[in-house]
Amino acid sequence: MIIDMRLSSKMPTRFSQTRKHRGHVSAGHGRVGKHRKHPGGRGLAGGQHHHRTNFDKYHLGYFGKVGMRYFHKTNNQYWRPVVNLDKITSLLPKEQQKALGGSSELVPVVDCIAHGYSKVLAKGRIPQVPLIVKARYVSRRAELKIKEAGGIVKIVA
Repeated sequence: MIIDMRLSSKMPTRFSQTRKHRGHVSAGHGRVGKHRKHPGGRGLAGGQHHHRTNFDKYHLGYFGKVGMRYFHKTNNQYWRPVVNLDKITSLLPKEQQKALGGSSELVPVVDCIAHGYSKVLAKGRIPQVPLIVKARYVSRRAELKIKEAGGIVKIVA
């Protein structure tokens, strides 16, 4: 019968180091320091004291704080999703998008807040037709482009 030693759950006694240390007083742990349980403390103990060189050398930034705390931060004050001018006509209904090139008397109104946007930015081109753009915030360049196209910017609270 052949037994594979890797499959057995327990190592046989003949392979353990204690067998080899029989008769040797300190069993490989030295006579002076003695093999006691946790001489340096358990786990990461002493990181700021007696193990400081190890932490400073190999675990930089393990201790301490970084950045600034902000107590009672309410993120809804900073709600400002943005939309660029090249996408602003896509907020119009399909019928109005088709009629943009035509010569209709009515000027389409783009309500950015109703579509979940708060700020209009100036990236991209805008069709050279008048539009009324309603938003809470509009960048300076975006306002300039809208007005050059003959449109109006309406700031809504």
